[in-house]
Amino acid sequence: MPLRPPTTRTRVAFAAAGLLIAAGAPTAYATLGEEAPSSGAVTAGAAQSRGKAYVETRLFFGTERPDGGPDVTDRQFMAFVDKEVTPGFPAGLTVQEGRGQWRDANGTIERERSYELILFYPAAEAGLHDARIERVREAYRKAFGQESVARLDEPTRADF
Repeated sequence: MPLRPPTTRTRVAFAAAGLLIAAGAPTAYATLGEEAPSSGAVTAGAAQSRGKAYVETRLFFGTERPDGGPDVTDRQFMAFVDKEVTPGFPAGLTVQEGRGQWRDANGTIERERSYELILFYPAAEAGLHDARIERVREAYRKAFGQESVARLDEPTRADF
């Protein structure tokens, strides 16, 4: 079967697709952390200079108790946050509910309801906040019989 030459509609579709790809290229480069081709658009470097140096810490709290006791309730968790977290981080925090899984000390994959606590604090105060965060982790482990509380720290920039 012989190939037909492209129709006007096909050529317009290809041209539109090419323009969309070209328009999205600076965004793609910014997302990948590469230098975008000069096009007059705002560069990733300009956006990264906004705000001040902060640390974002995420803590992951499981709710099932390894000893088989009752799960940690919403009320218990929020009371824990009020007592153990808020005094050390009065400027603000975020709590999100989730579902998680992890491998326990016996090698069993545990699936459970969980909470993610997100904290932002100035990078210059990281040493001060590190000790507070470790106290929060230890307090939760003891209060609810947990094997661990996962921690993730990321440098970031924040503008409030």
